Amino acid sequence: MAGFGPVDGWVGRSEFEDYLPVMAEKLGAEGLLEELCNGFRLLADPRRGLITFASLKQNAAALGLEGLSDGELMGMLQEGDMDGDGALDELEFCVLMFRLSPELMAESHRVVDEALRHELMNESVFFF
Repeated sequence: MAGFGPVDGWVGRSEFEDYLPVMAEKLGAEGLLEELCNGFRLLADPRRGLITFASLKQNAAALGLEGLSDGELMGMLQEGDMDGDGALDELEFCVLMFRLSPELMAESHRVVDEALRHELMNESVFFF
């Protein structure tokens, strides 16, 4: 996933940069969400369709995370695991990426609104 990297404070390593705001600016809402989905697929266990500890550990080098300890990798999973199943589904992963990007969080309403407008216009989906 080009241009994507972990963010400051994620696991206490300040040498990582938060690339999500730059990606959002360059790609727009739809492009950013597509890129996040690509990142999810890169890290996910293809059999389970989830990011598990094993799949994260196996694929961490693809995001420049090869030096992280097992505890740090587990901390990443726990940070985003909203349903308590010990793994991240695509939504949990995307929410975690937004939450861990302070600058993007400040603009997240704009990005999400743009993506929803696009979906509503192209899919005629209605939320009640």
